[in-house]
Amino acid sequence: MKFLRLGDAGQEVPCVLDQNGVARDIRSVAADIGPDTIDGLQAKLANADLTALPEVSSDGARVSSPMSQPRNIYCIGLNYSDHAAEAGLPIPDEPILFTKSSGTFCAPNDPILHSPKMTKLDWEVELGIVIGKSALNISKAEAKDHILGYTLVNDVSERAWQQERSGQWSKGKSFPNFCPTGPMIVTGDEVGDAAALPMWLDVNGQRMQSGNTDTMIFDCQTIVSYLSEFLRLEPGDLICTGTPPGVGAGMKPQVWLNSGDVVRLGIDGLGEQTQTVVAL
Repeated sequence: MKFLRLGDAGQEVPCVLDQNGVARDIRSVAADIGPDTIDGLQAKLANADLTALPEVSSDGARVSSPMSQPRNIYCIGLNYSDHAAEAGLPIPDEPILFTKSSGTFCAPNDPILHSPKMTKLDWEVELGIVIGKSALNISKAEAKDHILGYTLVNDVSERAWQQERSGQWSKGKSFPNFCPTGPMIVTGDEVGDAAALPMWLDVNGQRMQSGNTDTMIFDCQTIVSYLSEFLRLEPGDLICTGTPPGVGAGMKPQVWLNSGDVVRLGIDGLGEQTQTVVAL
């Protein structure tokens, strides 16, 4: 099942794609796709005749984030073996957890905001996990039942704030629009365990990142189980699972985003995003 939301900010229509790829309005089942409605949403639609639901035209419609504002955004650092090698850092023994402000969450094609105080603005194509029901102290075997599905994320980062200022990584990860998400959430029954998904990112038409989730150090079920040891995962929570090599910080010489740059990224089966960097 593929979930998405179409429409201007504040007027989004929650949709599911039918077998022909037509967007169908699900407001007769759920008022929206988000923390208050995600738990059990797939089950409610499992036996429904999707073609009987109202069609939503996508012609010219804004593609919004595939769910409303999550309560929490968690991130896993250095989770690709080839990215750790690029950074010259050892393979972590445990998942490295940090957070992004919930205010970073935005639609997949919304602009990346460039503050005049930024000097090292960077990109990261990532697989996102969307939690479907609460999880606390669950096993890896149980984790699959707590995942609604998967989505595409750009974990935008300001490296100078992240690495050169005192404090934790969240400082360089939490500016508004630093988490473009979507265009859709694809449920686990279609994606499987998300263990071999090709992913890529271009800047101004030049391929920067080309990777695959098969080089993840900690797989999605491991991550969900691990996080549930320390905190309660809630429906709609977003987990960004790390990035493959090719980030600007890893290049020689390093490359940073500037106003006017265009970032395009995708993961097979999860769609694509395009953002333009806009100066504040």
